[in-house]
Order: sequence, then structure tokens, then C-alpha cells
Amino acid sequence: MATAKELQELTLDDLNRRAAELRETLFQDQLKRRTGSLESPSERTVHRRDLARILTVMTQKQKAAKAAAGK
Repeated sequence: MATAKELQELTLDDLNRRAAELRETLFQDQLKRRTGSLESPSERTVHRRDLARILTVMTQKQKAAKAAAGK
């Protein structure tokens, strides 16, 4: 997945799209884990961290937009 620096270059729409994709992937991973067909449990950890990274960048962008609008 992308680094935080690369994610900061994306628009909020792109970040929202990626977050939705990762949420769907995490849901699928959860189902696979419960049925015992998840091949690599570490992939789930990677997906969770990627989602957290995306949500962090989104929050930073939203706060920056609010600060710019407030001035």
C-alpha cells in the first residue's frame, strides 16, 4: 500500500474510495478467518494499518481545510 506521503497527494474522494475498498477487504478477511480459509493472517493486519493510515490522512486534510476556511 501507499505511504502517508503518497496518500497526502490524493484527493478526499480518492481516499474515501480506498477506505471503502479496504473496509470491504477487511470484511472478506474476517469471513475467511472464521471459516478457516484465510491464507495469511498478517494480511489482515496490513489492511487494518493501511485503513488507519488513510483515515489519518483524511482527518489531517479535513482539519487543514477547516483552518483555511476559517482564516
